[in-house]
Amino acid sequence: MSRRKQPKQFQNKSPSTAAPGERNFRHKQGGRAQRGGGQPGNDAYLYGFHAVLAALANPHRLAERLILTRNAEADLTRQGVDLGALRPEIRQMDDIAALLPPGAVHQGIALRTSPLPDLDVVEACEGTDRVIVLDQVTDPHNFGAILRSAAVFGAGALVTTDRNSPPLGGVLAKAASGGLERVRIAKVTNLVRAIEELKNLGFEVIGLDGEGEMSLPEMKLSPRVALVLGAEGAGLRRLTREHCDLLARLPAAGEMKSLNVSNAAAVALYELFRRQGG
Repeated sequence: MSRRKQPKQFQNKSPSTAAPGERNFRHKQGGRAQRGGGQPGNDAYLYGFHAVLAALANPHRLAERLILTRNAEADLTRQGVDLGALRPEIRQMDDIAALLPPGAVHQGIALRTSPLPDLDVVEACEGTDRVIVLDQVTDPHNFGAILRSAAVFGAGALVTTDRNSPPLGGVLAKAASGGLERVRIAKVTNLVRAIEELKNLGFEVIGLDGEGEMSLPEMKLSPRVALVLGAEGAGLRRLTREHCDLLARLPAAGEMKSLNVSNAAAVALYELFRRQGG
């Protein structure tokens, strides 16, 4: 698979500078005020080249502080990245590491930015025919890997629970490798209600479950599909299962029948991509 080419120009953009035709999502006040790059503590920064450059290119982000090593600055120059009015701070590797979670592989670049806009289900799903629904997936590495697969295989939206899901910060963004900026996310208080909203929007809701009635490749799929995945170990909760239109399993060739949730998401998303023609 070819590597995504980085845009030539990155600017310090506010949501009001979205390109024509882009929905100008507003940052709601009061509720989830610290989503995205605004978490307290040592998850307040995005880090790593893919995560940071994708955030800088996102018109719904406002870059607040960019910290670089000299080597990282040289890499940006070689790539032809224009930071516009944003003036990076040059620091040593250890100085950047001190701002981040222990062991963070930051590649000499970190960014503090405004959080992503709060979206409802309708806003998040606008213009996409593939949606991922996560039922209390709490691990940020798994969540980020699922976002990365969603971005690769054309799932434009992800719906998750407001509680029992990880903050949309540095650890998750690094695992997503830019996918956090490319897949619209709706955090909801009631997942069952969100599933019913998806049905009203014309999505067929398929729960991924090892005890599913049919194998996913055997199913005749609707044009719009919402794929529901449960937490590690626990799987889908009872009410979530009951409100899915169908339960599907992934085919398995040996004694082992289950996959890590992020791997299962990648396999299922590829199947939807293949079946629905890209």
